[in-house]
Amino acid sequence: MTYNTTHPIDKELVARRFSHSRSTYDREASVQRQVAEKMMCLLTDTLLAAGIPSPEIPAHFRHVVEFGCGTGSYSRILLHTLHPETLLLNDLCHDMEECVRELCDGTAVRFVPGDAEALDFPEGTDLITSCSALQWFNAPEAFFIRCHHSLAQDGVLAFSTFGATNMHEIRQLTGHGLDYLSVEELRTLLSPGFDILHAEEEVTSLPFPTPQAVLKHLKQTGVTGTEKRIWTRSRLQSFCEEYTAKFSDAAGNVSLTYHPIYIIARKKTE
Repeated sequence: MTYNTTHPIDKELVARRFSHSRSTYDREASVQRQVAEKMMCLLTDTLLAAGIPSPEIPAHFRHVVEFGCGTGSYSRILLHTLHPETLLLNDLCHDMEECVRELCDGTAVRFVPGDAEALDFPEGTDLITSCSALQWFNAPEAFFIRCHHSLAQDGVLAFSTFGATNMHEIRQLTGHGLDYLSVEELRTLLSPGFDILHAEEEVTSLPFPTPQAVLKHLKQTGVTGTEKRIWTRSRLQSFCEEYTAKFSDAAGNVSLTYHPIYIIARKKTE
């Protein structure tokens, strides 16, 4: 199975867009924040169901890697919940280091910039995790293989990404969007090296007063990462008219759909 090979994602453009939005991301990214909180709840609940007592869960994850850490909202949850001995924070955007600087002490917690698809994570890592980042990858199957190599025995890969109906309004009106993987496709890619402990998806809709407010939200969260077309006045007017006609409710608000997917997988024993 291949993914994004026909139209590979422009990682430099993605990094620039997220860099520009880093001062507004935490305020605007309400869905991503909720996803991060739920990800940790699912992770701890899944381990409890697997027979690991609650007091032992932090000790189970001594060495942790978070890829796509962004401004650090999930990073802070990881630190405060798991208290790992080491936490490696990674992001494609070098500028995110300033957002997590107060967390980094150079030894237990450190930031490593770069494309996670090209980085080698430390061997013997107990947990590789991420929220709302995998959808930007060009070759997740190869990434999963590398994660399997880096994880310790019984190590865990836990991440959230987004599914096919994510921002379908934008795709329908502009013809532009990411090529999202389904839960079933993710299971297939993971199955050679991982046992799936938990897989879940949900769909949520955010209301906005106008289509212009939707575009502002997208810009301030950086998720316009691969859009290259210029918004001329005529294009904007046409977009807003179509958006209102197709995606408005009785109160006059318009909607934007998010489709989070949560996966928790354990490395298969060799």
